[in-house]
Order: sequence, then structure tokens, then C-alpha cells
Amino acid sequence: MISRKVLGSLLCLFVVTVFIWFTVGNGKVRYLPYYLPCPEIFSMKLQYTEEKLIQLFPQLFYQQPRVLAPKRQDVLTVTPWLAPIIWEGTFNSEILDSAYRPLNLTIGVTAFAIGKYTRFVGRFLESAEKHFMKGYRVNYYIFTDNPESIPSVQLQPGRRLVIVPIKKYSSWQEISMRRMEAINKHIAETSHQEVDYLFCLDIDMVFYNAWGPETLGDIVAAIHPGYFNVPRSQFPYERRSTSAAYIPDGEGDFYYGGAVFGGLVKKVYEFTKTCHMTILTDKANEIMAAWQEESHLNRHFLSHKPSKVLSPEYLWDDRKPKPPEIHLIRFSTVDKNYKEIRD
Repeated sequence: MISRKVLGSLLCLFVVTVFIWFTVGNGKVRYLPYYLPCPEIFSMKLQYTEEKLIQLFPQLFYQQPRVLAPKRQDVLTVTPWLAPIIWEGTFNSEILDSAYRPLNLTIGVTAFAIGKYTRFVGRFLESAEKHFMKGYRVNYYIFTDNPESIPSVQLQPGRRLVIVPIKKYSSWQEISMRRMEAINKHIAETSHQEVDYLFCLDIDMVFYNAWGPETLGDIVAAIHPGYFNVPRSQFPYERRSTSAAYIPDGEGDFYYGGAVFGGLVKKVYEFTKTCHMTILTDKANEIMAAWQEESHLNRHFLSHKPSKVLSPEYLWDDRKPKPPEIHLIRFSTVDKNYKEIRD
């Protein structure tokens, strides 16, 4: 027996065929009316063999979110383009873990340990093992000009350290500008096949508290700790119109730090490629942007808004006192003598 649904679909196709035949046969071209009676075809849900039906949110018990009683009223928690700004108190880690853990994700981290910066690798990795994406697979890609100086750190199961040899350049400014190129090349050659998300972090930093799946997004930027509470007229954007990183007065959303960015590996690939090209444009015109790659990063995020923004909790500075808006510090730059380590 042929079901009524199948008969209805066959009848629908017959009507469409006859309609087209008459239309073409009359030598006139008309648009097909949208109201042709084909509801069965468009209401059928196709189940592809590769589709994974994962129960993302198992039964959980947690405090009801209250529309009229947000937990954070002292800070901005969403951008004008509706990207969330991640602060302590704006998310539930248990709910997020229940969504992301079944996906069996691998998170990548790139960090550059050039010259004397190799001294920061041990503490960076040890703190990351305590706080960064606990319970997830992680690949640490350490770019260095001195692989023998990278210490051995005990890693949790499912986490690995990959040493990526890289050339040392004559100045720290040149090293900074070359970072986008190196990350982009490594994604194209290797990491796009190994990780789902990729975070690009500075090595001279330490994790102090949990950094988890609340940070995952298509493309993620972090607000610089030195400029989160000042007007944009004080942001150190590149103000020379001859630079590809130029941002005019009166424009800009936030000042983002170059020490933290990330997202889906394919999105990070596109981002680093674009920034590398604008850096090359400046170089061809004998221009170095005010804050090298950070200036280009800020220019890119002005016209290509990040899908998620991390609060300064995720990019702090050990030299700064903690204001009341910062409930906890998750990742912070360690105090050091910049002149000594950059010479």
C-alpha cells in the first residue's frame, strides 16, 4: 500500500511538472507561485548518516536565571552587536561542560618563547595544567628558537607539548609582527588537522583561576586591562592614516590586547592571514604600526567584530591592583624587567 503522504508528494511533483510544461510551451517565462501545494516535501526532516544526536544538556539542577535580576549590574555583559562579554557570574560552568564535553574537542594553544622568554615556559605550562580547559584535550604549541631550553613539564592524559622551531629575529618588534605569519603557516601545515579551537597567548603570563569552555567561540578577543575603564579617545590606536592599522578619532569599540585571541581554528586562520597581509602592506610602505600586531588586531576587530569578548579577568597584569569590577583574575602578565629580557 502506498501511503497518503507519498501519494501527496507524487501529486505535488506532477502538478509542478505540468505547470512548468504549460509555461514553457506557451513561450513565456513566469515565476513559480510560492503557494503550490507541496507541504509534505518541505516538512520532512532528513536524517543524515553522519549526524550525531548528542544529548547536550542532561538533567541538571541549578538556580533559575532571573530576567529582572542579572548577577552582574556593574559591568557591560553584551556588546552592541550582541556578542557576550565574559565575566565571573555571567555563566554556569556545569551547564557549559555538559554541552562541550560530549563533543570530544581538542583545544590548541600557541605561545612564543624566543630568546630570554624561554624562562617563562615552565610556569606558564604548570599553571595551565592546573587551570586551562581542565578535562579537555589540549595541544601546547611552543614556538621557540632554542628547543633545548624548553623544560619538561608533567602533563595530564590527553594533553601534549609540541615544540615548533622558529627563527629568531633581530628585534622584539620584528618578532611580534612575525607572530601572525608563523601562526597562520602552522595552522595551514599542521594544527588545522589536530585541533578544533586555537588560542594564541603570550608566554610571559600565568593562569590563576579556571579558564574553561565559556571562552569558546567563532573568533574571540580580550579587553586590554589598561583601557577597560577609559574613553576611546585614550586608546593607543594607530592614528596615522598612511598605516593599514589606522583607526580615525571617534571610532572604536574596545581596546583589545594582543596577548590573547582565539576561536575556531579555521577562523583564527582567516584572522591571522588578514593581519599578516596588513602588516606586510605597512612594511612595504616602510611603516611600523604603533603597537605592531596589536594595532592590526584592533583595526581588524573594528570592521570584523569578535563573536565573543573576554573581560580583563582573562588578560590582567600582575603590576595592577585588582579593582572591584574584577571578581577574580584568571590569566595575568607576570611582573618582569622588559628591557632586560628584550635585549
